[in-house]
Amino acid sequence: MSDLRVYWRPGCSSCVKVKEFLTHLGVEFESVNVSARPEAMEELRTLGVRTVPVVARGKDYVFAQELADVSAFIGRKVDFQRLPPRVLFDKWQKVLAAGQRHVMQIPPERLPERATEGRDRSIRDLAYHIYQVPDAFVQAVEEGVQDLTSVYNAPPPADVTRVEHIRDYGKGVSARLERWWRRDGNKAAAARLQTYYGEQPLHHVMERCTWHSAQHARQIMAVLERFGIAPDGPLSDADYAGLPMPAGLWE
Repeated sequence: MSDLRVYWRPGCSSCVKVKEFLTHLGVEFESVNVSARPEAMEELRTLGVRTVPVVARGKDYVFAQELADVSAFIGRKVDFQRLPPRVLFDKWQKVLAAGQRHVMQIPPERLPERATEGRDRSIRDLAYHIYQVPDAFVQAVEEGVQDLTSVYNAPPPADVTRVEHIRDYGKGVSARLERWWRRDGNKAAAARLQTYYGEQPLHHVMERCTWHSAQHARQIMAVLERFGIAPDGPLSDADYAGLPMPAGLWE
């Protein structure tokens, strides 16, 4: 058994990505599903960690939100190719617009159902989460919020009960992201951002948030297809091109 452990949960976009990343590099690791093994979260809490994915060796660990940090942790040099911020912004807005269309296709009575087996996240929560990601990003760049998870992992407000509520939240977040880009987008390539997983180039955080939203929008399309509903204007491989999307959907 490898002494390297990856703590993850189903449906988590960064969890899927880091496991695929390590497997592609030929790095062996113990896969620890914290949803199936709740005691594993206690292991993380003893390290002062409250969220996944995390890559750990003994008491040393690294948050897996930024794969460059993971590659440094395991001692493997990787050349990451990243899309320019302008391209990321355009793709992100396309993803957010698609999510607004697709949420309106979800049968309202099915919003409380689980989005996937093995994780207690409803379809409502998953659809809302698409927009919590850019909401967290905007709060980080405008208000200095460092713990992005405090925004994008928070439960939706109790009064979010209809698909229209999720769509309208998405519209508002997209508009705020647009205003930020018009004001400060020219600084995105050089700026840095303080996050709970360390100081990061803003460009890198923006890339992760873009594909994070895209992965969850992809999951909502899969939910619609499971219901026998064809997504209206589905996102395509061309829309995802250049984003470090995981191959897997849920795990």
